[in-house]
Amino acid sequence: MSLQYFKNLLTCCTMGLLCGAVSGVVCAQEAGGLQTLTQAQVTTTVNGHSETEAVQLPYHWDKHHKGQQGEAIFLLSFDMPAQGPVEPMALLLPKLGNAYAIELNGMLLQQQGDMTRYNGADYSQLPRYLILPPQGLLAHNHLRVHIRADIGRRGGLAQMTVGPADAVYELYSGFHNWVAVGTGVVSMFSLVIGVIALSLWVTQVDRSMPGVVRHDPLYLYAGLAEVVWAVGVGYVLLEHPPVPWPWWGLLSTFALGTWCCSMALFCVEVVGWGRKPQALTFRRSLLSLLVVCPVMSYLAVGQGQVWMLTAWYLAMGCVFLGFAMVFSWFTWRQSTPWAHRVAALVIWLNLAMGMRDIYVFRIDPQYPQITWLRFSSVLFGITLLYIVMTRFRNASDQAYALISTMASRVAKREQELRDSYQQLEKMAREQERGAERSRILRDMHDGVGAHLSSAIRQVEAGQTSSGELLATLRDSLDQLKLSIDVMNLPGGDVNGLLANLRYRLGARFAASGIRLEWRVDLLPVLERLDTQDMRHLQFIIFEAFSNILQHACCSTMLVSAHADEEGVEIVIADDGVGFDVTQPSSSGRYWMQERASVIGADLTWLSMPGATKLRISLPFKVPQLSS
Repeated sequence: MSLQYFKNLLTCCTMGLLCGAVSGVVCAQEAGGLQTLTQAQVTTTVNGHSETEAVQLPYHWDKHHKGQQGEAIFLLSFDMPAQGPVEPMALLLPKLGNAYAIELNGMLLQQQGDMTRYNGADYSQLPRYLILPPQGLLAHNHLRVHIRADIGRRGGLAQMTVGPADAVYELYSGFHNWVAVGTGVVSMFSLVIGVIALSLWVTQVDRSMPGVVRHDPLYLYAGLAEVVWAVGVGYVLLEHPPVPWPWWGLLSTFALGTWCCSMALFCVEVVGWGRKPQALTFRRSLLSLLVVCPVMSYLAVGQGQVWMLTAWYLAMGCVFLGFAMVFSWFTWRQSTPWAHRVAALVIWLNLAMGMRDIYVFRIDPQYPQITWLRFSSVLFGITLLYIVMTRFRNASDQAYALISTMASRVAKREQELRDSYQQLEKMAREQERGAERSRILRDMHDGVGAHLSSAIRQVEAGQTSSGELLATLRDSLDQLKLSIDVMNLPGGDVNGLLANLRYRLGARFAASGIRLEWRVDLLPVLERLDTQDMRHLQFIIFEAFSNILQHACCSTMLVSAHADEEGVEIVIADDGVGFDVTQPSSSGRYWMQERASVIGADLTWLSMPGATKLRISLPFKVPQLSS
């Protein structure tokens, strides 16, 4: 008696869960105008043999006719209130089928499926809500429910409820929300989580080992489990499965097995056991269970050997019970992250729900029932999201710490570079000042010093006139002034350089009786000539002017300058005595040529009595020498 009491209690609790917030409805009693129909007369036909008996609903075909298919006709009756219906009446059938036809007082209310085609469409998964036509209702009414039941497909007839349409629909909504809407939400949630996990498995790559690309198996197991679970629980929404029964039953059972095995391997990867020898043994045991699953499922739903599938479920439950114990001992005895402990709690909760479903569906079948495991499985998806978020948060913290470290190192390096740059800049300025001092000394030595040395030698020889000595000293003074002028002259300003020379030496030409003709165009700036190059150019031109003043004995000197597309050309000509350009160069011409080669200029002398010409060619770009 206690066992029967436990069965009735379990049935009532499940019915209360399916009805949601609906309360105050008691089986086999009338309340709020609702009548629960529990008594029926059934005629069953199996293999051509018919039997008639009185039964109490719910009627579970697989429990009464294990491993057999057939059909059943249920006859039920209910009375209408004496005053007659004052509002529309409706009928709720939480579960029936696999195919069915419902008649009220000989009037067909609804038919779903072919009664003669076994293993076809399945209409037993969802609750049914029917409006009773007022013209078909009598004071005493008869219901006839004809079902076709397949092997292992949970056919049968649940307790029915008849009453006012609004009240019945409220009950129907509770059943429908749990069975249809809840299952759809779970299926879509699992599919989304599975796609996300598989995407992470593809994109999150470990390249820490050179030449080796490793994907994280944690995401693979989680993604595979969630995708197959979406198929495994979503089958209840398909009244016309894509493959015939029993193959569709094998597919859904195999999906459940794949989900269980993948979730176990997911938990193995969570705690980092993936590469341990014990993990390899555990994988092999799970693979063995998964391999035999289709065989035992076929024997159960295709050949009527129901105990085979029950044994497989129990074996799977025992394996997971042992795994849950080991996993929990490790996570709670060791200092592990909270994600590991959450996974352990989820394993136990799903294990409890799975064992409950095994008992209700396989050991002592109840009707109607829905699996609790389909809803508790959502916790695995939530756990995966929690682990993913934890990993990304840790990765973000590590990246932030790495960025902070790199930023401090970069800042330190930048400071070191700034210090080094300042030191180099200081050294460069010192080198520049040293080079400038060397240049000034060299210019004074080559220009002013040379002229002063010449004046001293003239005085010491006692053979010079005051005019010659004066000319030498003037050259020295002019050279000194020009050296100072060129310091402030912008690089490449040839016009400014020629103007300074004219300004400094014009008076000397006039005093020497030489007429100066000036034909200098407005010249472009030669950007390639820096200050040092301008000093070399000034020396070349000054040396040419000085030679004319001292040696040409001319009456006219011409200075012309113009530019074309190739560069700037300066011509210095006089009508003096000339000289032999074929003779070895004097020291003055030698140094002029040396300086010209430094600045990339070309010097050409043409001389004869009455006409001497120096052409200075300054190209815009210095030709590159081929190697």
